[in-house]
Amino acid sequence: MDKWEVYMEIYQLLKQGFSKATIAKKLNISRTTLYNYLKRSPEEMTIWLASTKQRRKKLDPYREIILHWIQKHPDLSASQVQDWLEEQYPDLRVGESTVRSYVRNLREEWNIPKETSVRQYQAVPDPPMGHQAQVDFGKVKVKNQQGKDIVLYFIAFVLSHSRYKYMEWLNRPLRREMSSKRTRMRSNGLGESQTNWFTIRTT
Repeated sequence: MDKWEVYMEIYQLLKQGFSKATIAKKLNISRTTLYNYLKRSPEEMTIWLASTKQRRKKLDPYREIILHWIQKHPDLSASQVQDWLEEQYPDLRVGESTVRSYVRNLREEWNIPKETSVRQYQAVPDPPMGHQAQVDFGKVKVKNQQGKDIVLYFIAFVLSHSRYKYMEWLNRPLRREMSSKRTRMRSNGLGESQTNWFTIRTT
């Protein structure tokens, strides 16, 4: 369903008595998008749609690689696409909503529905003490000394059955090979009794 069809469907559902929250859920759009559409008359909507087709989007230079990713991995989320973009193109600065909208439009254009992958879980024997740790990854937006917004990335380790904790901060996305290297560094740096590889449990 293209933007004009969504616009017309919003008004049809409103006439049928549906609430705005229900309409947003039915059409799989945010309430912000819904209210933005409702602000526009049909004439204004037509002009706006024409302008969006002519305007170059920030992620257009990466269109082919993003399309390749979601075709190869239909269950890929927009957050994962953003992580991969930032990993491969460190100078790229783009907001989550921009990536989410771009990925959604590509899926609609190429008819690539998002698949739901079911994670498989099974019980495993508990390893010896000192051989298992929990690892968390994340990022946070902060201001530097000049008052400019920057994004910092972190990896945090907590060794089970102990009070050992460790965290590293980076000013660039944490690549897979970097996290593997840091895992080896941590597993070799927790004392002689914990020099073996420990089991990693990510959350």
